[in-house]
Amino acid sequence: MMLSKEELIAFETEIATCFDAAMIRAPVHLYNDNEEQTIEIFKKHNIGPQDWVLCSWRSHYQCLLKGVPKDELKAAILQGRSISLCFAKHRVFSSGIVTGILPIATGIALNIKRKGGTNKVYCFMGDMTSETGIAHECIKYARNHDLPIHFIIEDNGKSVCTDTRATWNQEKLTYEDVNDEYITYYRYKLDKYPHAGAGKRVQF
Repeated sequence: MMLSKEELIAFETEIATCFDAAMIRAPVHLYNDNEEQTIEIFKKHNIGPQDWVLCSWRSHYQCLLKGVPKDELKAAILQGRSISLCFAKHRVFSSGIVTGILPIATGIALNIKRKGGTNKVYCFMGDMTSETGIAHECIKYARNHDLPIHFIIEDNGKSVCTDTRATWNQEKLTYEDVNDEYITYYRYKLDKYPHAGAGKRVQF
């Protein structure tokens, strides 16, 4: 059974508490205000065990919705792997490198097509990442080669601590009005937590 909005929020709150208590000696990137959108994406696309989910450094919700047990996920985060969570059994991977997972996701999709598979790849990225050359190249390649991949752009309006549109000197993002078979775009407000951490200065 898919986790609820309340369960996702409760997990992220628990991780924030652990971080503020100096129990996590590594960066964490926390979600808030996009629980409903993330759940809806998993439901709409019927993302299953055989599908692949690849994410950026903010990926706790995707791991939970992909089936990673809460205790197993929390243990990995407490070990300092929040921004690079990888669970091969559940086919969910993340990377702390900007755009790092996009070529990998595209390559997995190409492999699926060549082998005649029926599963699919779902690649989550932030608004800043969506404006990079690698993002444009991967999306274009996927379209041109009809790959079984769907890109999800999660726009919280921030490139670390700077407004994304100001960073790229453009009023509108490239994929802001695009919602088709290859791209889902949505905007949310990350106002509970900063770009990294949980809002408190932690001394180890």
